[in-house]
Amino acid sequence: MTTVMIDNYDSFTYNVYQYLCELGAKVVVARNDKITVDEIKKIDPINIVISPGPGSPKDSGVSMDVLKAFAGKVPILGICLGHQCIYEFYGGDVVVSGEIWHGKTSSMEHDGKGVFKGIPSPFKATRYHSLVGKISTLPKELEITCKTKKNGLIQGVRHKTLPIYGVQFHPESCISEHGKKLLKNFLDMKM
Repeated sequence: MTTVMIDNYDSFTYNVYQYLCELGAKVVVARNDKITVDEIKKIDPINIVISPGPGSPKDSGVSMDVLKAFAGKVPILGICLGHQCIYEFYGGDVVVSGEIWHGKTSSMEHDGKGVFKGIPSPFKATRYHSLVGKISTLPKELEITCKTKKNGLIQGVRHKTLPIYGVQFHPESCISEHGKKLLKNFLDMKM
């Protein structure tokens, strides 16, 4: 019963790892260019987390191939770059947001479903990004689950029929509220 986390070379990867382990997950972390889809299949994960990282989805190594191989087979959570991978994988555009948020909190409003179940809305979450999913290119397979309260930038998406979730903000940041609850909600999801 293993969670696989794709490490997109981000300093926050092991913060996510620590939270997941504290919540009872057995986690295998693999760098995005040091593991293949076939190797992940041999691990037989019960779920997958695609970590934050620098750059854009084109810089995410095996992450997009993981989405192709495991969508509909195990629950998947994308955080920051992982979220952007989900958005782009389904055909949306990831663009410059017009604002750079690195280590700053924003008030988030969400729909209370999926990974947001039992989390108050609004809540404060820490953002470390300058790219965002362009709302006008929202893929038909996805729905928006969370936005910034101030200006409506996409901060969360969910696949309409599969347990695939993305959050643009960093739930593992110590100044994000309810981050462990969000990760626990994900770990509790089944196919």
